Amino acid sequence: MKKITILISIITFAFTSISKAQDDIPRGKEKIRAAKVGLITNRLNLSEDQAKTFWIVYEDFDKKRTEIRKNIREMTAESRNITTTDDKILADLKEILSLKQKEVDLEKEYLTKFLKTINVRQLSELFKTEQLFNQMLVKKLDRKNDKLEKE
Repeated sequence: MKKITILISIITFAFTSISKAQDDIPRGKEKIRAAKVGLITNRLNLSEDQAKTFWIVYEDFDKKRTEIRKNIREMTAESRNITTTDDKILADLKEILSLKQKEVDLEKEYLTKFLKTINVRQLSELFKTEQLFNQMLVKKLDRKNDKLEKE
């Protein structure tokens, strides 16, 4: 229970700091990352030995997945441009599907890499925790946007 209270305090602090660091995007991203690392570490209950190898594998996985998702967002943005031709939109849609398949392939590849450092229950918890963290982040940003709209 004490661990959870400490973790919630860290996450709350990180989210509060994110709000204050609007103009300092790299610092804000680093605080988000720190909160995510804290939550994952706590929820997976990593041993010291596991943590050493897990974070190397996870960072590599996350970097590759982030790049794929960035490309998907860029392709989606290009397709929304009113001057884009139908042929370009179709080509972009096919590329987006290809990128989504790359993401699935990446997850399959890293499934075995993760299982060399953590057990299957921890791996399942990792995916749940990433989803939980993203939901928490979206809620925090929504509250922040609501607050800004009221001002």
